[in-house]
Amino acid sequence: MKPGDIVLIRFPQADLKQGKLRPALVIAIAPGRHPDLLLALVSSRIDQSTAGFDEIIDVADSDYIATGLKVASIVRLGRLASVESSVVNGRLGSISNERLIQIKNRLSEWLQNCL
Repeated sequence: MKPGDIVLIRFPQADLKQGKLRPALVIAIAPGRHPDLLLALVSSRIDQSTAGFDEIIDVADSDYIATGLKVASIVRLGRLASVESSVVNGRLGSISNERLIQIKNRLSEWLQNCL
């Protein structure tokens, strides 16, 4: 796995209960002996997206087919989780490097504004 991959995982719910199997985007891999994954939830509920923050992956996008997603989806940047790579159930595909850079920049700006 690498940043930009879309994987299948039982994404944890906000109350830390185990969620259902769903796609997630690998944002980064932690350095060190335990290379945990920083993931962002991927959802088909586009109506729940936060404009100007979440990333919409539309079926018309040039990297859509490579994602392995079945429908247009959003990367929910406010729904992040750090997990061990062993809990990943499989890989669906990946987003373009350009899209990953945009997502990382958006996350970085958000975190810097939280100070």
